[in-house]
Amino acid sequence: MSASKPDLYSVLGVLRDATQEEIKRAYLDAAQRLHPDKNVAAGETELFLDIQQAYEVLSNPKRRSQYDLTLPAEVADKNQFIRHKVLYSRSSLVQLKEDQLLYVLLEIEPTQKQSASLPTPPLNLCLVLDRSTSMQGEKMDTLKATAVQLIRNLRPQDVLSIVAFSDRAEVIVPAAISLDKRKQESSVQMIQPSGGTEIFQGLEAGLKEVRRTLDPSRVNHIILLTDGNTYGDEQACLKLAEQAAALNVGITGMGIGHEWNDIFLDAIAGRTGGSSVYISQPRDIERFLIEKFKALTSIYADEVTLELRELEHIRLNFAFRIQPEGSQVESKSPLRLGPILRDTPLHVLLELILSPDALTSNTVPVLDGLLKASITSNPIPSSPIRLRLTRDLHQDPSADAPPTQILKALSRLTLYRMQERAQAAAKDGQFDVAARQLQNLATHLLSQGENSVAKTALLEAQSLENMQTWSESGSKDIKYKTRALLLGSGKEKKL
Repeated sequence: MSASKPDLYSVLGVLRDATQEEIKRAYLDAAQRLHPDKNVAAGETELFLDIQQAYEVLSNPKRRSQYDLTLPAEVADKNQFIRHKVLYSRSSLVQLKEDQLLYVLLEIEPTQKQSASLPTPPLNLCLVLDRSTSMQGEKMDTLKATAVQLIRNLRPQDVLSIVAFSDRAEVIVPAAISLDKRKQESSVQMIQPSGGTEIFQGLEAGLKEVRRTLDPSRVNHIILLTDGNTYGDEQACLKLAEQAAALNVGITGMGIGHEWNDIFLDAIAGRTGGSSVYISQPRDIERFLIEKFKALTSIYADEVTLELRELEHIRLNFAFRIQPEGSQVESKSPLRLGPILRDTPLHVLLELILSPDALTSNTVPVLDGLLKASITSNPIPSSPIRLRLTRDLHQDPSADAPPTQILKALSRLTLYRMQERAQAAAKDGQFDVAARQLQNLATHLLSQGENSVAKTALLEAQSLENMQTWSESGSKDIKYKTRALLLGSGKEKKL
């Protein structure tokens, strides 16, 4: 086999021991992204034909068996685009008659060679802007001024579309490489607030615009900005987010002020591996949008997933992305871990619960999965990385201290989860319990030198005790400030 031509397994982005179901799923995913009817990018038709040929061979057991005989020995980890490292909270497990926790920190980053050689990908970006009545004044003025600034900052190869929505949606700037920026800017300036908030209308129109110029060699992304709640269309929005994820279209939710539903925006963005952002003051709209724009232009892999195979008596209880954007990851396989930036590794912390029945041998399998990355500047699927993680079983606890990175990540994540418990207690009407949890959170924050966030926690505890309610922006202040602290735990070290 020619060294310059990837084998058929690499073309589909699967391992040689892939099941027929995994081969079929990989083909369907690739076909959806690369089918000529949906993708007109140069060279993609030839790639689609290669993928079809690979599927025709590998989906036929007899032809697959004959093809396997022609292959050279397989390299254990042949992914040339990313490298990974795994850190554990414990060097070994202990024989116990109760459940025990194990934390696993995945660190994933570009290989140095590929990061330097692959070009920066162009954008296919849609801004979905809330223009309901509540957006009038400073919020809308700042939003329009920032949209104009983004138009001026576009690179020649970038595609930008803009949708404005209230109880209906309007395409303000159609998806296209900008030829007349002055006309686009004029269209943005004409946006006028009116009507209610129906997020589905905006998302649906935004996804249609992105699909018009959908290209796997671009960063395909939607930024949704809103200041209010939507009613009655939540499930439709979540289904739309799942459709976006299947097309490898990311979604970022940005909430302005304090009246929007952060749990809902988190869920929409999380379905695509994205996250929500809290913009407390209209004057901060520009900063957050510009920062997000810069992050999108530095994406190396715009989708990293972890497909898990179920292990008996072991449960993934919690997954959290530490960086580049702190956010909880849905624990349903495949886990959408988020993007890898060129200068910022992807760090994800997994919390595993092991029951005593899992401890049946001296070496305990704790995780079995496939790590996959969609490299934006390289449309050919990259080979997945098999993660088969194990821990030795001992009778006595190990005296080894956990790695520093694990300790820092757990310390910061504990703060975030403490505020989650306070939020849940307040929602259940247990305001005294919520207040005590916030006071406890403030104590931990002070011990880590986070005086400003500690002060916010104490003020909210006082509000819950005296008024039995959060302050106007209290719950979001606490949630997003403790989430922001997570970024401090991962940036000290790269692989």
